[in-house]
Amino acid sequence: MEPSHVFPVFPPNGSSWSPGQDPSEVVQGCPLGPLPVIYYSVLLCLGLPANIMTVVILSQLVLRRQKSSYNYLLALAAADILVLLLIVFVDFILEDFILASPLPPSLNSIVQVLEFSSIHTSIWITVPLTIDRYVAVCHPLRYHTVSYPARTRRVIFAVYAGCLLSAAPYYWWPDIYGDKGGGEDSDRRTVAQHVLVWAHCATIYLLPCTVFFSLNAIIVQKLRKRRNCFRLRGYSTGKTTAILLAITSVFAVLWAPRTLMILYHFYSPPPASQSAGRLLHMLTDMANMLALLNTGVNFFLYCFISKRFRGMAANVLRALVHCRKQPPQFYASHNFSITSSPWISPANSHCIKMLVYQYDKNGKPICISS
Repeated sequence: MEPSHVFPVFPPNGSSWSPGQDPSEVVQGCPLGPLPVIYYSVLLCLGLPANIMTVVILSQLVLRRQKSSYNYLLALAAADILVLLLIVFVDFILEDFILASPLPPSLNSIVQVLEFSSIHTSIWITVPLTIDRYVAVCHPLRYHTVSYPARTRRVIFAVYAGCLLSAAPYYWWPDIYGDKGGGEDSDRRTVAQHVLVWAHCATIYLLPCTVFFSLNAIIVQKLRKRRNCFRLRGYSTGKTTAILLAITSVFAVLWAPRTLMILYHFYSPPPASQSAGRLLHMLTDMANMLALLNTGVNFFLYCFISKRFRGMAANVLRALVHCRKQPPQFYASHNFSITSSPWISPANSHCIKMLVYQYDKNGKPICISS
């Protein structure tokens, strides 16, 4: 990719083409060979449909149950779609392997800002989800006053708008990978560049992981105490909390190598030999691949953890294969939600769901009990 983009690579062994250069020369020069273009093509072909299906399923769940956590997961899937389109498709496949030339400067700058905005949104939309689960598990009696659909939509809009505004300074993102003229020495970096790089690392990894680890630790500790105190048959801690723990854990693992590579490139001098440069290029490519993998795995995590989500995904796939409409969905005509009750914890609300509705496998009420 190009030096001003979010995921540049290290030339002269980079995978971007120069005008008049044969594509086979680029593939041979890359330490990973054709693996990057194959990897990103597969990621786009699998990740984009998976996220679109996630949006469809979560939209049905939002209309059916009006849970704040479903709104956050829906916004997360939409942000992942933007990352796949802007970075994987436009910045890598389209620019480097289809057009084989950089975008015009003005368009390139706009795309660069949008790339940073999509990454920030994909990461930071999980922060209010973590806070929502913390309040639901640790303060269930106050959950209904803190989390409700109208406030959730305002929070999501604020995250999207804030991430777009926070991406504006990255118009001046420095050439940390040394794509232009061998790069700059670390002692010639300006104060503004140091602030920008550290702000980026803090925004995409350090601050979110601090929130995730601290609140998740409290949630896990609370659930353990609750499990020890109340050993009720059929007691559940909630699939949404399990999904949250899986999402944040995968994010912390996949984004750590890229954050370290950014800081290493920024503070280390250019490689002294070609072999060192190829090794650095390979490590950088692998770190970028792992980071972008985070945008395509959430659908499979949801299917693995949630039986309801897995069943709805199967229904959507069958409807697509047989080209028929899905069964009519039931939409609640009121805003009452068991998980918003001040007397019932969201963790064990399933135990009394029979007092309000009984559903068939498609979510349609078959009877209403008193």
